[in-house]
Amino acid sequence: MRSATLLELADKYGVHLPEALSGGEPPKLRATDERGWFRFQRLYDIARSCLRDADDIRRLVREAAQEDVRDGAQWLEIQVDPTSYAPRLGGLIPAMEVILDAVGSASADTGLGIRVLVAANRMKHPLEARTLARLAVRYADRGVVGFGLSNDERRGFARDFDRAFAIAREGGLLAAPHGGELSGAGSVRDCLDDLGAARVGHGVRAAEDPRLLAKLAERQVTCEVCPSSNVALGVYEKPEDVPLRTLYDAGVPMALGADDPLLFGSRLAAQYELVREHHGFTDAELAELARQSVRGSAAPEEVRRRMLAGIDDWLAGPDHSRE
Repeated sequence: MRSATLLELADKYGVHLPEALSGGEPPKLRATDERGWFRFQRLYDIARSCLRDADDIRRLVREAAQEDVRDGAQWLEIQVDPTSYAPRLGGLIPAMEVILDAVGSASADTGLGIRVLVAANRMKHPLEARTLARLAVRYADRGVVGFGLSNDERRGFARDFDRAFAIAREGGLLAAPHGGELSGAGSVRDCLDDLGAARVGHGVRAAEDPRLLAKLAERQVTCEVCPSSNVALGVYEKPEDVPLRTLYDAGVPMALGADDPLLFGSRLAAQYELVREHHGFTDAELAELARQSVRGSAAPEEVRRRMLAGIDDWLAGPDHSRE
């Protein structure tokens, strides 16, 4: 969400925003302890509470698409937990309909390809995750391409959600749970072994286990890496501490993302700038990172070919180094 949009919606609905959300600067967060995660989740929930009707959802998705197009993206996969919006939108199915309609409109307006991953909340009962997995499969022909698992990975076990992910995989959906952010390499391994992950949200803590890195590389499991988020939440102290080079050199595919720009203060292109500035990635390596994100996506084959050709054209341009 854009900061200006949050301020407008909060004013519209009379929502009191704490200074951390109203000051125009990203809040200072440190989620590696329980209190810090609670503060992050509270700010996230306050911002989300400003989305009250279908028009708000449409605006949010349209503006997100506009920001990604501005940053050069051609494909966007957004992850959403529809239970968050169901109480205000008339239930789970109406909420999914609103979200998917918003995605269709935003895609038509901006030319950006957009698809949806339905995410369960690991803080809630696994039976709810099964309900969401069935819902996600039901809408596989309407733009849902995957199933995720979000929130604090230190709570509960991945294996508790194995049946939900089996339902999603059997329905042809991509398994993309979060892991390896606030918990260590074992969290990533659980995503692979218990949930059949084809992608892992974050996954950076896999760098602590060379055997796990080799497994990710062998299976070509893409890690959705969000460097600014990792630093903002205190997973790593400084941008240069995020183990991007370790994952890259091990052959682990990555898809750079911004996670939550409202709370972390930077969008997609800024992640590539961070990788160049703090990790010394050359243009050729940045191009390969972009290719990895395309290969790890659920984009149709013809869309992938077009995007990959565009990356090659960028790299072949006169202003880019090949070293």
